[in-house]
Amino acid sequence: MNRRSSPRPTFDVPTLLRHQDATIHLWGDETSGHVADRIYVSSERIHQLEITLPTGGAGFQHSDGNRTIFAADEIFYVISGEMVIANPQRGHVERAVAGEAVFFRRDTWHHAYSYGSEPLIVLEYFSPPPSQGTSSPYAKAQPYVEEWSYTADEYLGAWPMERQRYRDEASFTVIRDADLMWRLENPAGQFLVGVLASTEHLTVAKGMLLPGHVGRHAPHGGDEALYVLEGTLNIFLPEGEGQTWFELHPGDGFYIPEGVPHEYHNMLGSERATFLYGVAPTY
Repeated sequence: MNRRSSPRPTFDVPTLLRHQDATIHLWGDETSGHVADRIYVSSERIHQLEITLPTGGAGFQHSDGNRTIFAADEIFYVISGEMVIANPQRGHVERAVAGEAVFFRRDTWHHAYSYGSEPLIVLEYFSPPPSQGTSSPYAKAQPYVEEWSYTADEYLGAWPMERQRYRDEASFTVIRDADLMWRLENPAGQFLVGVLASTEHLTVAKGMLLPGHVGRHAPHGGDEALYVLEGTLNIFLPEGEGQTWFELHPGDGFYIPEGVPHEYHNMLGSERATFLYGVAPTY
């Protein structure tokens, strides 16, 4: 069965995206496995979705009709559970747990599995997005991988001596807090931002805002898609028309088109507000 095109929720104005209102997309077949995606936004510039896989080693592979190789930069951020991700073409395998992410670039075959004792929930950022022809149509045109391997056997007998070469050639980059590029976005140092990855197509960052503080942003050079991880976050649009204040809780998202000034506020919560946001194409 060929992969059905994913829905493309697109918005012209800043939009609150409640977790329960995100668009459900089910895809897969007996060979690839079946996956539930919860798509928040899929604009002309950025694609943000949440993937859920049950416990017990459930996962997705690829089949002829559901190929997992795209012309995009991607980040998989593990919200809960434990993820094992593999490139079946090259035998590269990595593991990421809650709070960690995996980054990979275009033309990377990937399979993923839930290896923890709780369901695997992953937030994915993807750019250039499917609206640019980077997903299923592109995948269908690529040479098909018939033989799968999850082992890089050429390193047996040379590990860990050859670890650096393996890392240099690896399909995936695992990103932990120690790997983030930290920034204090406000002059007063109130808004802490850790950049997970930044390419010519996509920047993904983790924002942290203490109670009683405000994080101000100059307008970005691209569309922004946000997702709250913990705490209560308010978004204020200082130049907005109509509703200008929005309250978000864990699992909620928000879309901000390019050029729209916005502020993050943590005025109602008693704990730190933590959120991910992707901006495409430029920060």
